[in-house]
Amino acid sequence: MLRVVRTLPRDVSSRHVVSQLVRAATATGANYEEARAAESRDDFIHKVGIAAKEIREAAFWLRLVHRSSLTAIALAPLLSEATQLSAILAASIRTARANKHP
Repeated sequence: MLRVVRTLPRDVSSRHVVSQLVRAATATGANYEEARAAESRDDFIHKVGIAAKEIREAAFWLRLVHRSSLTAIALAPLLSEATQLSAILAASIRTARANKHP
């Protein structure tokens, strides 16, 4: 992800996209790490949920970069990975909810 943003133009609109993409992509990992240290199952579900939202946002920005032809780098692998990570996080939330004790 960080390699991609280094290839983007340095104009005003691209700087905004870069900022948002970097924030969302890095927040995904940071929030998942927070979830791994969760204090309760509810806390875990909440933090993984935030990570899932962030990866979906990162995918949005990647699609915008792709549709705007802002880079020559092939973004399909990154978009695929973001989709897979989103599915994994969603499954993790479903499992945690299903295993939640009343």
